[in-house]
Amino acid sequence: MNQERVFQVLVGPHVSEKAAIVADESNQYVFKVAVDATKAEIKKSVEQLFKVKVDNVRTLKVKGKVKRNRFGYSTKPTWKKAYVRLEQGQDIDFASAE
Repeated sequence: MNQERVFQVLVGPHVSEKAAIVADESNQYVFKVAVDATKAEIKKSVEQLFKVKVDNVRTLKVKGKVKRNRFGYSTKPTWKKAYVRLEQGQDIDFASAE
């Protein structure tokens, strides 16, 4: 996987109450990822960008909601979320990440 694809796979961290609870309890981090990204690509991207060892990756697609506006209906885009579990003793510090 080339260096450009590494940066395209991870869109950013997903910050929510559930993501914070999962990070504290089971050493998992939640990322928004590209819709066409595979689990292997996500694993390699996290390992290269944050210099950690990944234990496993779980993904899911969040279906876009239909919203009503003054012009009728529009659909929010579907996006993909990845739960990344790190190996024991590993940690990601988003503040110091390059």
